[in-house]
Amino acid sequence: MHFQIPQFIEIENKVVGPLTLKQFFYLAVAAAISFAFYFVLAFWLWIMITAVLVSTSLALAFIKYNGQPLPKIILYAFGFFWRPKFYLWQKTTGNQSFEVKRETLKDFFSGAPSIKKLWQDLMTTKNPIPKREKGLKFPNWGKKPQEKFQVFRKLTGEKEAARRIDYR
Repeated sequence: MHFQIPQFIEIENKVVGPLTLKQFFYLAVAAAISFAFYFVLAFWLWIMITAVLVSTSLALAFIKYNGQPLPKIILYAFGFFWRPKFYLWQKTTGNQSFEVKRETLKDFFSGAPSIKKLWQDLMTTKNPIPKREKGLKFPNWGKKPQEKFQVFRKLTGEKEAARRIDYR
């Protein structure tokens, strides 16, 4: 049996021209509120409120962030701020006490060698300083590279051998 698999299930149907039902609802509600305010408010106040309503309804209808529509993001934000948070605290078994030792910078750096001594050692010593000078890890260091020859054919058809050099 062959079954037809639905395609484009995440895309909403266009109901009113190029608008989905939700987009049309946001714009229609803003238009209805603006229409009602036209008869109630002064003209200059109606213009300002209508500008806010239009921009809000356009934002709710068309703005998407990371593929999520703006009303869904606003709903999740209100839910995050108003829902109680769940904090899980697990009691540890046994009493563990510790002591905090505070030390000054002078005490902290007292065990470190002085910079003047390190600089003098770097400039004058012949012995390697531990953990500073490590052996080089180049396997072919100081060795001659092996010579390889490759036979190739010229455009004229002659065979010729050429030395191949790999710089690795």
